[in-house]
Amino acid sequence: MDGIDKDEASPLDFPCRYPVKAMGRADADIEQTVWRIVSQHAPNTASDDIQVKPSRNGRFLSVTVTIIAESRTQLDAMYAELQAHQAILAAL
Repeated sequence: MDGIDKDEASPLDFPCRYPVKAMGRADADIEQTVWRIVSQHAPNTASDDIQVKPSRNGRFLSVTVTIIAESRTQLDAMYAELQAHQAILAAL
């Protein structure tokens, strides 16, 4: 984007509350993995800002952590790390 800062082009108004969701197999310690990655990028996130929901058959978990997003760059780095982790099947 020619000379436009990513944050300026974002529809989000930073800082803002932002839910980060990741999914993985229930037997893969997915909750701890997501928490470790997200809290590295958003260290002021409280542990009660995490929600875990099992799939209908219990084989998968959806983990949502609501953070205070500071910038588009922060979100991009967080999602890149989540998506690169072998235990995480999807990150939204």
